[in-house]
Amino acid sequence: MGPLLDTFTTELRRGTLTLAVLSQLRTPQYGYSLVQRLEKAGVTIEQSTLYPLLRRLEKQELLTSSWDTTESRPRKYYVISEYGNEIYGQLKKEWETMTLELKALVEGDEIDDEFE
Repeated sequence: MGPLLDTFTTELRRGTLTLAVLSQLRTPQYGYSLVQRLEKAGVTIEQSTLYPLLRRLEKQELLTSSWDTTESRPRKYYVISEYGNEIYGQLKKEWETMTLELKALVEGDEIDDEFE
C-alpha cells in the first residue's frame, strides 16, 4: 500500500476501535489478553493505542478496572460498565446503520461503473 492509502486505512480503523474494544469487554480482560482477542478477530491494535484508549474509556465511565494481585505478576482487568453497555448498544446500532448506508453507496458505485 502507498502512504496515502495507509493513512486512510488507519483513519478508517481508528474510528472503529472503540466499538471493537467495548465489544470484547463483556468479560474482564487485561491489556494483553484484549490485544490477543482483537487480533484473533482480525483487528490489529498497538499497545500504545490500546492503553490510552482504555484509560479514556475508564475516565468516561464506560469501563471499570480492578487489579488482580493473586499471581506473581499483577494484572489490571477491564470490564464494560452498565453505562458502557448502554453506549455500546447505541454505538453498535449506529455502526450497523452506517455500514448499510456505505455498502449501498459502494455497491451503487459498482453498478454505475458497469454501465459506463
